[in-house]
Amino acid sequence: MGRSLALLATAVGLTVSCGSEPAQPEAKAGGRSFTVAAAGDVLIHPELVEQAAKDAGKSGRGEAGLDFGPLLAGVKPVISKADLAICHMETPVGKPKGPFQGYPEFLVPPQILTGLKDVGYDTCSTASNHTFDHGLKAVRRTLDAMDKVGLGHSGSARTPKEAEQINILDVNGVKVAHLSYSWESFLNPTPKKQSWAFNRSSTDEVKKAEKRARDQGAEVVLLSLHWGLEHYNEPSVPQLDMAQRLTEETDVDLVIGHHAHVVQPIQKVNGTWVAYGLGNQVARHSSPTGLTEEGAIGWFEFHETADGWDVSARYRTTLVDIPPEIEPGEKAPEGAVEDLRLVDVQQALENPDGLSADRIARYRLAEDRTRGFLYNRGTPGGDGLKRLPLEK
Repeated sequence: MGRSLALLATAVGLTVSCGSEPAQPEAKAGGRSFTVAAAGDVLIHPELVEQAAKDAGKSGRGEAGLDFGPLLAGVKPVISKADLAICHMETPVGKPKGPFQGYPEFLVPPQILTGLKDVGYDTCSTASNHTFDHGLKAVRRTLDAMDKVGLGHSGSARTPKEAEQINILDVNGVKVAHLSYSWESFLNPTPKKQSWAFNRSSTDEVKKAEKRARDQGAEVVLLSLHWGLEHYNEPSVPQLDMAQRLTEETDVDLVIGHHAHVVQPIQKVNGTWVAYGLGNQVARHSSPTGLTEEGAIGWFEFHETADGWDVSARYRTTLVDIPPEIEPGEKAPEGAVEDLRLVDVQQALENPDGLSADRIARYRLAEDRTRGFLYNRGTPGGDGLKRLPLEK
């Protein structure tokens, strides 16, 4: 009896040991590698346009009186460091001098695209529930403007022929395809005769697009999805179901989620990283909740192995600083934010000189809360998700 128990204990110990130390992918001699940075929604509300006008007045830069550079500058050290940086351009753009519109039918300054390119973005997903807010003419204007500044795009198209094309980029000698899909707006649905202009979410359609990408030589396929419920930090049941199907039925290497406007978990599903929702990269909702100003940059490191690609995940918390609302004749509190700015929270916390105690507390709240939401579907670090450290 005692010998049997001892053997059982040994077997259990071996099982636990093997379970706690998963086999590491076998390195490939001369294997290639690259990094991907991906962030949340770029949603240009009227207050951000006003800020860009204010900054252009100070800097003397920009175009047609708008400069989005100072607003976005806080994330440039991270975004520009990635081998491939992907943004989500949520809305169509108008003409440089306007007119512009906010919610519910967005039409935003094309100058934001110059700002995105300048901080280091290479390509953007363009499929969202706002893609067709102003019809095919605005879709074409948006993609023309992106071409002009050198931003790639995926998710919408100007012609049926373009809709069949796959956005494939050369990243450190690796052919990387970027796909983009979304649910469709009930407010401005795409006319049936122009249905080719917009990629609607469908696992079957993703499977077809992935096959086309692989047939064209893509070695890695990245998928951006506009999905889920707005303002919910937990993925919806349809999100969870689609993540299961995609990771079971396709060989997509990474799923990047948007639309909730708040941070949702990042976890491995069937061995594939799924970022359910990265919050807002930059936005200024008419009724800020605190959560809508918080976001995450997902940072993914791809390493070639003997069996494919090993992907590790990191993140960096961001926050849109919002100045306090001041009544005429009143003074802002000492140390208060003066301008709308996109902040790298970790950078601010590790270099707090000149920051008020209130701002430091706000950054700590964003950092702690974002970490909690990102890990909400697993043990902290259980899948290997870690915070992206600052460069020394």
